[in-house]
Amino acid sequence: MRACDSCEQQNPDDAQFCLRCGKEFPPEAAAEAETGTDQEEQYWRTLIGPGRCIQFTLTSGWSWKPAWDYYQRAFQRFHTARGPRFSLTWNWAPFLVEPFLWFLYRKMYLFAFVYFIGPIVSVFITSDITVPIVWSIIASASANYVYYWHLRDLLLKAKARTALDHATRMRQLMDEGGVQSYVFWLVAASFLLKIGVFFAVLGEAPLEDEFPLPDGEPGGEETEGRRMFL
Repeated sequence: MRACDSCEQQNPDDAQFCLRCGKEFPPEAAAEAETGTDQEEQYWRTLIGPGRCIQFTLTSGWSWKPAWDYYQRAFQRFHTARGPRFSLTWNWAPFLVEPFLWFLYRKMYLFAFVYFIGPIVSVFITSDITVPIVWSIIASASANYVYYWHLRDLLLKAKARTALDHATRMRQLMDEGGVQSYVFWLVAASFLLKIGVFFAVLGEAPLEDEFPLPDGEPGGEETEGRRMFL
């Protein structure tokens, strides 16, 4: 973003005219803005990291592409001439895995803690085991926007360190951004635990087999007859 010299309107970096007063920007300013745009994109790429992720679009379907391709499209929906604004998007990752694991993977530790404690407390209060699904839907609908603000704050803090040279700033962005690779093992362990619980529940004996009716006692045959009709 760059401000107009006449009206101080904030304009996109590649704008040739001011969005408010229509003043034309000089060619040299456009060249400088293009250089600044390339550097800005480099910062965002470094914060997101070089990894790949599963992506889905209506035109190309499912694909395995760099994460930057996905988040670049998502973040463009939040960027306006007047500043960031919320736009509803959907990220499948928090929904398919535990939301707190996705936030932990993207180094958003506060949100990881909230989405770890929140569903547990909600189930305890409501006694409804379906409440975590609601938390997963909320996480998937807001994940991209929360992640956008998280990276934006990291970038603003990095730019505020004016004493740092470009190489040092890039190393800091690489350390503060990116992902926690060990979370892959936590996701695998979580799935194995769920599968184990599922098979454990299936393997439990039926209730009537655990407590057989005393057929030898008085009334046992009559009770067994009622069981057959039921």
